[in-house]
Amino acid sequence: MGFAIRIYEAFKEDEVKAKVLAEFIEKVEEAININQVATRQDLHVQELKITKEIEQVRADLTKEIEQVRADLTKEIEQVRADLTKEIEQVRADLTKEIEKLRVDMKEIELKLTKEIQNVRVEIERVRGEIQQAKSSILKWTIGFLTMQTITLLGVVVGLFQFLK
Repeated sequence: MGFAIRIYEAFKEDEVKAKVLAEFIEKVEEAININQVATRQDLHVQELKITKEIEQVRADLTKEIEQVRADLTKEIEQVRADLTKEIEQVRADLTKEIEKLRVDMKEIELKLTKEIQNVRVEIERVRGEIQQAKSSILKWTIGFLTMQTITLLGVVVGLFQFLK
């Protein structure tokens, strides 16, 4: 309002003009105060504030990124540890299962070996029986042939005696 009063004082001889000019200057001063143009100093201060805020946000983000990285690294290590533990458990289970299968195979092998031995014994027994049967058949055949020969000789001798 300082300029408005001075203008009014300067033009007070013509009161209507002085009032109009004073009101106009007053309005211009209000507009200037409302739409005050920023000075270089104000811009520099704002730039510093914004730079400081940017650096703070950058620092916060860096800190947050590092925290996320640390959390993820920890989580990855935990997953690795869990997987390693699980792999070791599976390996132990498989080793146990393989050993069980080996024992089962040995038992089966022993049973089959015993069965094979039993079959061999049975084959030898049957061979012995076959040999006995052959001997018996041979004895009977020889006996039969001998009897037949004796009978034929008897018939031939009987025929010679009959014909004489």
